Amino acid sequence: MPPTLASLVHHSALKLTVRAGEDRLDAPVRWAHASELADPVPYMEGGELLLITALKLDADDPEVMRRYVKRLAGAGVVGLGFAVGVHYEEIPKALVDAAREEALPLLEVPRRTPFLAISKAVSAAIAADQYRAVTAGFAAQRELTKQALNDGPEGLLSSLAGQVDGWAALYDASGAVVAAAPDWAERRAARLTPDVERLRDRPAPASSVVGGEDRVELHSLGTGRRPRAALAVGTAAALGTAERYALHSAIALLTLTTERSRSLQAAEQRIGAAVLRMLLAGESDHARAVAGDLFGALLDAPFRLILAESASASAGRAHADGRARVTAAAVPSVALAVPESGGEPLGVLAEVVESAAARSGEAVLVVPDGERLVVLAVDGGAAVAACGEHAAALEAARASEREQSGADEDELVVGLSAPAGPIAAGAAYKQAEQALSVARRRGRFLVEHEELAAGSVLPLLADDAVRAFADGLLRALREHDATGRGDLVASLRAWLSRHGQWDAAAADLGVHRHTLRYRMRRVEEILGRSLDDPDVRMELWLALKTTAAAGEQG
Repeated sequence: MPPTLASLVHHSALKLTVRAGEDRLDAPVRWAHASELADPVPYMEGGELLLITALKLDADDPEVMRRYVKRLAGAGVVGLGFAVGVHYEEIPKALVDAAREEALPLLEVPRRTPFLAISKAVSAAIAADQYRAVTAGFAAQRELTKQALNDGPEGLLSSLAGQVDGWAALYDASGAVVAAAPDWAERRAARLTPDVERLRDRPAPASSVVGGEDRVELHSLGTGRRPRAALAVGTAAALGTAERYALHSAIALLTLTTERSRSLQAAEQRIGAAVLRMLLAGESDHARAVAGDLFGALLDAPFRLILAESASASAGRAHADGRARVTAAAVPSVALAVPESGGEPLGVLAEVVESAAARSGEAVLVVPDGERLVVLAVDGGAAVAACGEHAAALEAARASEREQSGADEDELVVGLSAPAGPIAAGAAYKQAEQALSVARRRGRFLVEHEELAAGSVLPLLADDAVRAFADGLLRALREHDATGRGDLVASLRAWLSRHGQWDAAAADLGVHRHTLRYRMRRVEEILGRSLDDPDVRMELWLALKTTAAAGEQG
């Protein structure tokens, strides 16, 4: 521990005598400083033992001494040493009374004890304390390293909690608690998830202090711009030097255990990209052989294929050809690292699914594909659920974000395939692309392919190209009706809705069936197409539904 006034008083060579403030001798001394200024406060930092001879002070004046001592106490000076036998044979009563009034420790320094001896004693004690702290820090580092090697992060956290006399917790990139020590600290740590999320949004390395039940320090872990994990340490008071050494050692060790090497990460992504290419090329047996233990478990159970792209990239594809790329070239250029930008939506989604899979022990394959992200995840597993939860959170915030920024740069568009196996991976990719296209058109964050199969085709008719086709197909009929020579559009709608039944359709219109027959012949003449052709009837019906939907929206 650092030197205190009590340790200086008990120092046999200094011969100091306490004249006031006897109950505050346990105050630590940061430094010993001699000053004869009438007001040394501007040069004080707090924690000093001030040594004086009263060369420039009227130490017999009670009012002067009261003001002098009061300013010293207010500046954080922990004690006052007065040398007797220099200018005063004993400490003036005015100074003693003022020190007692402020409860400021007042030490009498005998003439034979130079101020330099006191400064040397304080300096030696501080150096010894720092040496002890460094030695304890090295010992803590060895113990933490041993625990990390033998028991992983859990053992390291347990050792760290004991060394700081508090608790410690490790969070993943999403802010979820991965491990905590002691066990009772897990609930306390879980309440800090919002603070961890705020820390994650700051460039690494970052730290913050949170108050409450105890004093908690939060530190980001990771070497990239975006933290991959976070460490929380809770204690009853601020950390001392030895505890600080232990904390810094833990941060370094946890960074090593949570941050995989660049080469290993690149190798895993190359394997994942190769497995995906083989699956999409229909080479499931070769894909299994390459996947090995790394992704083999993922191919043994039904999986979902998730296809994601940012809203800005999606906008560029809005009018592009929507044909699915179900070939070996479906992943033409695979990046070797997920982007680490704090606000990059694909990087955030990758972290969400990877963190969820890691917590549940699932295998997950994440392959960056240019402006897209391809994910293979266990059907019904934690990664797919986390993707859905992430989608729901963004959907809830989307309206307010648009009102504030008027842009969607940080949003995602995600398509989710139906459950599939290795043999049907190509079909799953096509399903995910179809769902992605629908999500893009509907302004949705996430669409599942099963939702399309169970829904209606009518919402898909809202595309501008479909509307233009419908308007062009029906324009001649509408122009005919505008002259007042008949109601061909309404008659066509009634006839198609009654599946070509003349009597039923005529009754709906309130006309004779011969009148309806005449109108349908006029439709054929104007369009130059036969209503006996089922393709023509289908196109006309969809055109009528499209224009009707557009009219309702308008």
